[in-house]
Amino acid sequence: MKEDWPILLSFFPVNWFEMASATDALKGLRKDKDAENYLRTLLLHVGCGYSMRETVARAKLADLADISDVAFLGRLRKAKDWLHRLCVSLFEERGVTSSMAKGFEARLFDATIVKEPGQTGSQWRIHYSVKIPSLACDFFKITMTKGSGTGESFFQYSIKKGDYIIADRGYSKASGIHHVASRSAYVIVRVNSGALPILDSQGRPFFLLKNVTTVEKPGTVRSWEVLIPNRNQETVAGRICLIRKSNEAIKLAHKQIMRNGQKKGQKIKPETLEYAKYVIVFTNYPQDSFTATEILEWYRVRWQVELVFKRFKSIAQLGHLPKHSDDSAKAWLYGKLLVALLTEKIIECASSVSPWGYVLAERAVSKCMA
Repeated sequence: MKEDWPILLSFFPVNWFEMASATDALKGLRKDKDAENYLRTLLLHVGCGYSMRETVARAKLADLADISDVAFLGRLRKAKDWLHRLCVSLFEERGVTSSMAKGFEARLFDATIVKEPGQTGSQWRIHYSVKIPSLACDFFKITMTKGSGTGESFFQYSIKKGDYIIADRGYSKASGIHHVASRSAYVIVRVNSGALPILDSQGRPFFLLKNVTTVEKPGTVRSWEVLIPNRNQETVAGRICLIRKSNEAIKLAHKQIMRNGQKKGQKIKPETLEYAKYVIVFTNYPQDSFTATEILEWYRVRWQVELVFKRFKSIAQLGHLPKHSDDSAKAWLYGKLLVALLTEKIIECASSVSPWGYVLAERAVSKCMA
């Protein structure tokens, strides 16, 4: 513990303590208890997945804190804004906000399954909306994992007029797109070729595979005006935007598809390998404000955040989800994202030219060379 903590702390933003002071995180903290011990106790819960009761017991044994589980829940709630600022700072180190339009925010929708520890631990699906580039969580909902109305869907979220939404393939359903459009909102969603019906601008079937395979050069961007019909034959107008991947990216995508097919004992369809050569999205973002390239750039930004979410999703299997208040649930989410971001940063640093695998204290501000 004496060695690992200073090393881990070197990966935090250099002004992590100032961030705590600028929020309510340290308000009411006894003078004999420092911010480092407070932060370490939080990480026992969100990083190691201990319940609140086990967290306070371990913190007491480690001489980090002597508080009850009820008091710790209050501390977790107070840390919400602090944890959020830490996440934003680490995302900024990754360059997520460097090329984004000022004054414009999009909402990133996603969901993940959380399993409480133990053989009888309950499973929950958390649906959350995170704004980018600010990374502020503006929606958080918990449902069961089985039963009607529990899956990934735009119907899970509060959507208001003028929202700009970005979502992945799991949300690529005509009913959900119509739901967003009915709220006078806009969406970018990765196309699921097997689930999303598409018509051309004249209302005739749009042959997606035939059109996308005309793009043969890497980096080429194309778009088509299309209509998305629902069961009532009402349509939402928008665009299909795509970019062809690099040859190396295509090889990696094909390798992953073949690996998954072998695991599941499934035969890979030729069209699956063709679609894997492209990133294809549907959008109803205003065409006069967003070019096809800009649409794909926004999806690229979403993908950078998604890489961290993928890490977060694996980490999220280990923790007890606070279900008693909105603030505690959001603090838990930010804590999980913080652990995921730190994990990514440590891996990147350990893979760089540094032979010792961590950042020297006096050089903490500089970035590692990859």
